[in-house]
Amino acid sequence: MSIRLYPMKEIKIVLEGEHIRFVTDVLDRIKASGYTVFSNISGKGHSGYHEGHLMFNDTSSLQMVLTVVPENKVEPILSALKPFLERHSGSVFVLDASVLRPDHFQSEDS
Repeated sequence: MSIRLYPMKEIKIVLEGEHIRFVTDVLDRIKASGYTVFSNISGKGHSGYHEGHLMFNDTSSLQMVLTVVPENKVEPILSALKPFLERHSGSVFVLDASVLRPDHFQSEDS
């Protein structure tokens, strides 16, 4: 049995929780087929250590949004995020990915 994988792009966006709605709105507008939000992210970056779990709410902590999209969606997503990231802290990572079921990652206009 041969398994065929299909190339896609994985985009990870790490930002302050108070801005999560902006990112999910961008992904919805560009018609990413879906995304996953990871809350309470901890880690160390160029501005120091960030504690994940804070007592008050998720808007105070770092969150990560992960989406997998066809390559033609990468540029529109990055173009929409660039002005935001010039004013706010955050990081974006774009990686090559392979998927078994490409139809799960395509929207009607892909």
